[in-house]
Amino acid sequence: MISGGGTGGHIYPAIAIANELRKRNGAANFLFVGAQDRMEMEKVPQAGYEIKGLWISGIQRKLTLKNLLFPFKLISSLLKANTIIKNFNPNVVIGTGGFASGPTLYMANRKGIPTLVQEQNSYPGITNKLLGKKADVICVAYDGLERFFPANKIVKTGNPVRQDLLEIVNKQHEGKQFFRLSSSQKILLILGGSLGARAINQLVENQINWFVDNNVQVIWQTGKLYYDEYKDFNKLQGVKVVEFINKMDLAYGAADIIITRAGAGSISELCIVGKPVIFIPSPNVSEDHQTKNAMAVADKNAALVMKESELHSFQKQFEKLLHSDEKQQELSKNIKLLALPMATEHIVNEVEKLINS
Repeated sequence: MISGGGTGGHIYPAIAIANELRKRNGAANFLFVGAQDRMEMEKVPQAGYEIKGLWISGIQRKLTLKNLLFPFKLISSLLKANTIIKNFNPNVVIGTGGFASGPTLYMANRKGIPTLVQEQNSYPGITNKLLGKKADVICVAYDGLERFFPANKIVKTGNPVRQDLLEIVNKQHEGKQFFRLSSSQKILLILGGSLGARAINQLVENQINWFVDNNVQVIWQTGKLYYDEYKDFNKLQGVKVVEFINKMDLAYGAADIIITRAGAGSISELCIVGKPVIFIPSPNVSEDHQTKNAMAVADKNAALVMKESELHSFQKQFEKLLHSDEKQQELSKNIKLLALPMATEHIVNEVEKLINS
């Protein structure tokens, strides 16, 4: 049983783990547990797996009706998770984060079923901190998480990533052809997540003419919420505006420099991709974990970080990077050193140990 969702950063690692387990044991049965109104209810069936939904959500930072409903949602989810676990009778329960993983792993622990927590961030959220006390194994992607979890349970595996990224070095030409961009000019890839990031989109809108004037081509993923607002920029020479990028391997292959949020899954992918990166962390996430993720990379001189409050100086900082091949090579080299490309296999090794024990 696998529980994780809310965002792609929780869903795709869960699916990657299931795929590797299924590859090793075709007779295995899988059941996902998610939050009933979140994107996992669509993405998991698309990947070929059954999923059950819980009536659960997070706590808002301000007083809202959703907060008043939270105790009822939690009780409902605990009861339903208990029933799901009883009916499915799993050998092991895996949590990759998200609202539903809390009730699911909590009830599994109460029943004595082995559990594994896959913590993607350098600073875990409240749910995983609590689950980690009872979990059998905690798979992490960063050093120093002994501050939050029992050291004897921690295994540093890295975060699961898309396997097509492992051959990214051979996809530069194919990527440029796919996006119909010139090989003679630098290409900037801009990512803000599947829904989009307002601050990043506004930054690009303000700088787009400067990019064009300075011979920088742009692949701009606006996200679902913002595409209609920015799609007309496709008329500019060398600018490709898209709602969502399905061929991420080709986008990464084409890019010379990447601007992105600092979700844990994205960082793990970018370490394998090995291109110069500017992180613009979202300040609107729990525990400000994106800033902590980004700084964990920047502290190793492997990326640049700009907070949203510092974007007034973006052009100056970007220009320095754009015109310094030495700095680009340095960032590229250092971020590659952080890559853990075999993360999925190592996590599944730990799952199999739990099943066999």
